[in-house]
Amino acid sequence: MSSSQEEDKPKFAPKTPVNLNPPKDDPISTAELAKANGKDSENTYVAIKGQIYDVTGNDSYVNGGYKVFAGKDASRALALSSLKPEDVRADWQDLSDKEKGVLNDWETFFSKRYNIVGKVSD
Repeated sequence: MSSSQEEDKPKFAPKTPVNLNPPKDDPISTAELAKANGKDSENTYVAIKGQIYDVTGNDSYVNGGYKVFAGKDASRALALSSLKPEDVRADWQDLSDKEKGVLNDWETFFSKRYNIVGKVSD
């Protein structure tokens, strides 16, 4: 791909186009989110900055390397590029600008691949 073609391609665009539903803002409690871990429910959700993405069907969030994120708000861990369970939490406001930029990149990545099914309500 030439550099001009790369410039035309949106940042973090998936290799194959994804048809996404309009985002929902249904309130989902952290308890409900926790059940959507791919094991206790047929759904697998991951939240970023309170926005909940449906990652159902991506086995990496059930049996793979990202299973630590399933059913949780993974904002801090994503910003820190961490898979440590203790980093998988919603608070991220105290992070550095660089880490917040990484988190924003993850948010963009998820928004181009997964349906938004709600917002964390508590």
